[in-house]
Amino acid sequence: MERRTDLALEVRESFPGDNVEVSGVVLEEENYLDGRIRLTILSIKNEKGQEQMRKPIGNYITLELTEKGKYDDDDEREKTAQTIEMIIAQTIQKLAPKEGNVYLAAGLGNRFATPDALGPFVLDDVQVNRHIKEYFHDLMTGSRTLCAVAPGVMGQTGMESREILGGIIHEVKPCCLLVVDSLAAASVHRLCTTIQITDAGICPGAGIGNNRNAINEKELGIPVIAIGVPTVVDASTIVSECMENTLLKEGYTLEQIDLFQKSFAGEMIGQLFVTPKDIDEQIREIGKLVARGINAFIDA
Repeated sequence: MERRTDLALEVRESFPGDNVEVSGVVLEEENYLDGRIRLTILSIKNEKGQEQMRKPIGNYITLELTEKGKYDDDDEREKTAQTIEMIIAQTIQKLAPKEGNVYLAAGLGNRFATPDALGPFVLDDVQVNRHIKEYFHDLMTGSRTLCAVAPGVMGQTGMESREILGGIIHEVKPCCLLVVDSLAAASVHRLCTTIQITDAGICPGAGIGNNRNAINEKELGIPVIAIGVPTVVDASTIVSECMENTLLKEGYTLEQIDLFQKSFAGEMIGQLFVTPKDIDEQIREIGKLVARGINAFIDA
C-alpha cells in the first residue's frame, strides 16, 4: 500500500530491495560526527526518474539526526547543532543562484496549529537585514540581503500563498526564494529529526492531501529553495507498518499483505494524522536549527 510522504528519500526507500537501481535517479550518502548525522543527496535527473519517483526533477538533500545523536550531552548536542547549521548553509549555497544578492524567506503554515507552524517559527529567529542595509549599506558589506514574510494560510487571508509571494517578488525582486514549510513523513522516527532541502520547490499541503498551488521557479519566475521538516505521519501508515511487520512474522508474503491492506485502506482510520506529544518543544528546537542555517548562509 502506498504510504503518504513529502520526503523524496522515503519514496526512494519504498522501492523493493535496498540496492535496486532507479533509472534517472542518483543517490549518494555521507555521514558526519561518527554517524550522528546522515546526509543523503538524491538527484532526479530526467523525466524517467520524475515519473518513477513522482517528484519534480531536481536535487533533494536530506539531513537526518540518527539514533546515535539523540542522547548526547549538552556539549555534544551543541556540536551537532553547529554541524547541522553548517550543512544547511552549505547546501543552500550549493543550490542558490550565482547571481544576485537579495533573498526572500517565506515561512509557510498556520502559526496557531503547532504541527503546521514551522515556517512562522523559523522566521522568528531569522535575522532579516534588508531594512538596515538600505540605510546603513556603507557599514554592512560582504553579507547577503534578506527580507522575510509569513503569508499565513488561505483560511486566514483568502489568498493562496503563491499569490501573496508573487506580489512581493514583483515588488522586491529577490534573486531567490527560501521557503520553509512543515512536511508529512512515512516514518515516525523522522518526525522533527529530518530536514529536506530541495531546489524543486514545494506544493503546500501535498503530504496531507490538501494540495495548494505549487511554489516553484516555473510559477514564480525565480529559483526556489524549499526547506521542510516532517511533523506529522498519516495514521493509516502507522497501522500499515505495524500490520506488515506482524504478518511478515506469520509467514505472509509482501504481495498478500499488500492485497489485504488495500482491501480496507482508508475505511478504518480516515484522514487522521499523528504528531509527537511534545511537538511544541520539538518544532521550535528544529526550527531554531533551520533559522541558524539560513542566518549562516546570509552572513557568509
